[in-house]
Amino acid sequence: MDVLQLLESSQLFMIITSGAFGLVVGSFLNVVIHRVPIMLHRSWTRDCREHLEPGSQDIQATDTYNLVTPASRCPRCDHRISAFENIPVLSYLFLKGRCSGCGTAISLRYPAVEIVTAILSVITVLHFGYSIQSLAALAFTWTMIPLFLIDFDTQLLPDTITLPLLWAGLLASLFNLFVDSQTSIIGAVAGYLSLWSIYQLFKLATGKEGMGFGDFKLLAAIGAWLGWQALPVVILFSSVVGAVMGITLILFKGRDHSQPMPFGPFLAAAGWITLLWGDDFINFYLG
Repeated sequence: MDVLQLLESSQLFMIITSGAFGLVVGSFLNVVIHRVPIMLHRSWTRDCREHLEPGSQDIQATDTYNLVTPASRCPRCDHRISAFENIPVLSYLFLKGRCSGCGTAISLRYPAVEIVTAILSVITVLHFGYSIQSLAALAFTWTMIPLFLIDFDTQLLPDTITLPLLWAGLLASLFNLFVDSQTSIIGAVAGYLSLWSIYQLFKLATGKEGMGFGDFKLLAAIGAWLGWQALPVVILFSSVVGAVMGITLILFKGRDHSQPMPFGPFLAAAGWITLLWGDDFINFYLG
């Protein structure tokens, strides 16, 4: 019996495989969450300098920085993290949450992201079972995690993530994985225009910008994956998730209630919830 047959016949093996793979993907997502904002700022800085200081020699001297280069290092002592120290969760436990070079505490977020990614992967696979839908849903899930945390940290939703997600949703619709092409295209357009319209009305009424353009693109991508019918459910779930998270941060973290909060994390969470249980919610409501 090969691996594919084992995955199809044994739910336990499918759970173990998806969880283990989720841990590995979560380790990579930690790199994405940390490095993509830095890559964006470096790119913007380089573009500004090229515009303001054309011909500057220092512009070309910038060190290569991407998701692969340079190798991961301790930010304090510059100790290079070995493969043994980069095993998801286990390395954190073995090192007791500290750098082996200088003893600096390692953020608990790293193993937390790995564990959450594994849990969400298992839930997704259990929901869709052994199918192409399951693989596509995993890709959607893994994309939502860095979008959630990058926007929460920096209030940025990188085009390098949201736009490929949008095109992937449209491509998936060609094979009717979740919705047909017509529903997907209308969903992408409606997702973008709905938040864009709210943005314009809010700006017209208050003179302020209530959200960023990345939110429009993210909802357009979610609309491409789930179709236009799912957008009201996504908005509803995002409002609920936002309210719960906002109240939690105010009560337990002392966050100023007047401090603006990014909307992208709520959209990302709501998009994932709707992917799995949106139809059930709609059927329950209509019933």
